[in-house]
Amino acid sequence: MEAVMILSILLATIVAPLWLILHYITKWRGARGLSAEDERMLADLWQSAKRMEDRVVTLEAILDADSPHWRKKV
Repeated sequence: MEAVMILSILLATIVAPLWLILHYITKWRGARGLSAEDERMLADLWQSAKRMEDRVVTLEAILDADSPHWRKKV
């Protein structure tokens, strides 16, 4: 009976907290990186931003040709 009590105390004070800590460290390390879906979404956002930047450059070139002083009006 006394051995069961000692084992349960050891389990509750040493084994269980250590297991929880190691479990959550493993989860944390796995969650640090981007998932495949996140990487795909990031690539799509990057492409959208690049296209938008190209459009702004084109619009500025058109405005420069049509109205050279448009920047001073803003």
